Amino acid sequence: MTEKVKTIGVLTSGGDAPGMNAAIRAVVRAAISSGLKVKGIRRGYAGLLEEDIVDMNTMSVTDIVQRGGTILFTSRCEEMRTPEGQKKAADICRKHGIDGVVVIGGDGSFRGAQKLSANGINTIGVPGTIDLDIACTEYTIGFDTACNTAMEAIDKVRDTSASHERCSIIEVMGRTAGHIALWCGISNGSEYVMIPERYDNDEQKIIEKILSKRRIGKKHHIIVNAEGIGDSHGLAKRIEEATGIETRATVIGHIQRGGNPTCRDRVYASAMGALAVDLLIEGKTNRVVAYRDGGFCDFDIDEALAMTKDIDEHMYSMTRRLSR
Repeated sequence: MTEKVKTIGVLTSGGDAPGMNAAIRAVVRAAISSGLKVKGIRRGYAGLLEEDIVDMNTMSVTDIVQRGGTILFTSRCEEMRTPEGQKKAADICRKHGIDGVVVIGGDGSFRGAQKLSANGINTIGVPGTIDLDIACTEYTIGFDTACNTAMEAIDKVRDTSASHERCSIIEVMGRTAGHIALWCGISNGSEYVMIPERYDNDEQKIIEKILSKRRIGKKHHIIVNAEGIGDSHGLAKRIEEATGIETRATVIGHIQRGGNPTCRDRVYASAMGALAVDLLIEGKTNRVVAYRDGGFCDFDIDEALAMTKDIDEHMYSMTRRLSR
């Protein structure tokens, strides 16, 4: 084992995601099993700058793999965007003997990790975000659970929509990315999926589709709308006025962030957390753990942040074909 890293700090930053606790558990136990010490940094970078740091052992992460949220808490931190804040964060790591940090979060969190690395702290990012919007990886912690939560909610809305012969617009999360909406559009058999990556602002297409479905006997309609488009209540009002069909909007909201993580989120988060520790032991820094082409790997953070990500065109075309 290299002498470069003896004590690892672990933090969660940005939006919480189901599976973060599984990743924390993996970091703590993989590090301890390799002879390293572990310190938990509470409340993300804000907690780091306030020195909210605690020692962790194997018992610190007992019975958390099945829990949603993050036992280390999370926040967003404007001070970490400044050179002064970044230097202060690195100095605090050194003060507490932390020479390697695992950052679990999204692209904003990785920018903080990038700055920590530039200031001399070995840093590895683990992708934790329900949005699936990190370009270097095909999987992010929490996406699978969020999709299942949204899918089940839409199924329930469909029941009442069918009973009242309504049109229902259901808004799912994803920030500026439409991945959750696309997956739910397919899994819930929606009539229309609205995602920011492909939306052309042509509401008349939606109206005409609803009317054409009604003419062939369809009595209720499900439209999945991505958070990046929004205005679901306004759209519902306009559709009702144009079609005469009672239309309701449901914004699922933060329920998608919570709940027990799925098996996939628990297993993949654990694998990513353990790999992050292995990378630090190897003396690597400024890296992001990823899942691509059926396996776990890592990328340079600079390279990862420079990548762009689009919607899977086959899946998008498929949902349009299947909704005819």
